[in-house]
Amino acid sequence: MLKKPAWLAGIVSIASAISSGAAQAAQPMPWQTDLQPAATGIMSEIRWFEEYTLWFLVPIVMLVLGLLVFVIFRFRQSANPTPSRPSHNTLIEVIWTVGPVLILLFFAVPSFQLLTAQYTPEGEPELTIKATGYQWYWGYEYQGDAEEDVSFDSLLLQEGDRADAGKEDMAAYPRLLAVDNEIVVPVDTTVRLLVTAGDVIHSWAMPAFGVKVDAVPGRLNETWFRVDQEGIYYGQCSELCGKDHAYMPIAVHAVSKDKYDAWHAAALENVGDANKQLMAAIEAQRELASAE
Repeated sequence: MLKKPAWLAGIVSIASAISSGAAQAAQPMPWQTDLQPAATGIMSEIRWFEEYTLWFLVPIVMLVLGLLVFVIFRFRQSANPTPSRPSHNTLIEVIWTVGPVLILLFFAVPSFQLLTAQYTPEGEPELTIKATGYQWYWGYEYQGDAEEDVSFDSLLLQEGDRADAGKEDMAAYPRLLAVDNEIVVPVDTTVRLLVTAGDVIHSWAMPAFGVKVDAVPGRLNETWFRVDQEGIYYGQCSELCGKDHAYMPIAVHAVSKDKYDAWHAAALENVGDANKQLMAAIEAQRELASAE
């Protein structure tokens, strides 16, 4: 039986999510070979840099392959019974020294610019979230005034809990990626993420954001992101942390600022109820849009 190519699987999955009215943004796809669609400016730069490097890597690979083939046939024993024994070639030595140096410079300049941008938030953070990795789930704390703190744990959504959670749409809430409580953040907002761990080393990774930061016990690492589009984004723990490492997903739900404010106010009382109210508000908006 033939497998669907990655791009076709992606189209089918997205179309299914749209038709069901679920908000979906980025997640791993079967047989995917490309990076996930960019949801932040940093990830857009990462995708550009990946394509930029290919303009150098592909010709280099082809050149090396061509040289290998040439040497194999030109200097094989039958065609070259008396091999030459040159001691050096100044021109070739200059080329293979200067050439790689220039290529590395073309890599280094945009690479350092991208690295600097990854550690330089766009303005002062407007929201700070602390993520703590445990075996095998994530704990989140929205930090601010004491009376405005929201904290909850985020665990893998069990198949038997889908109906009660209202997450039966497998396209929007995929198996082994969906969680019971997503991180909720507003779009167009600089979010500071503080990452640590409570037991062993974990890693908080969100491919669509271009973010991957280790969660180390006793250490507080910091990163940031600014989501451009609403939707649910999925990642996973990316550091082997024990037998249930594969069952430690990450989900971020990006919503409009007014929906985030409503969710945060409700989450101060009950996070589960706040999530259900948020899902209901998004579904009502979708139905209104389809009616128009």
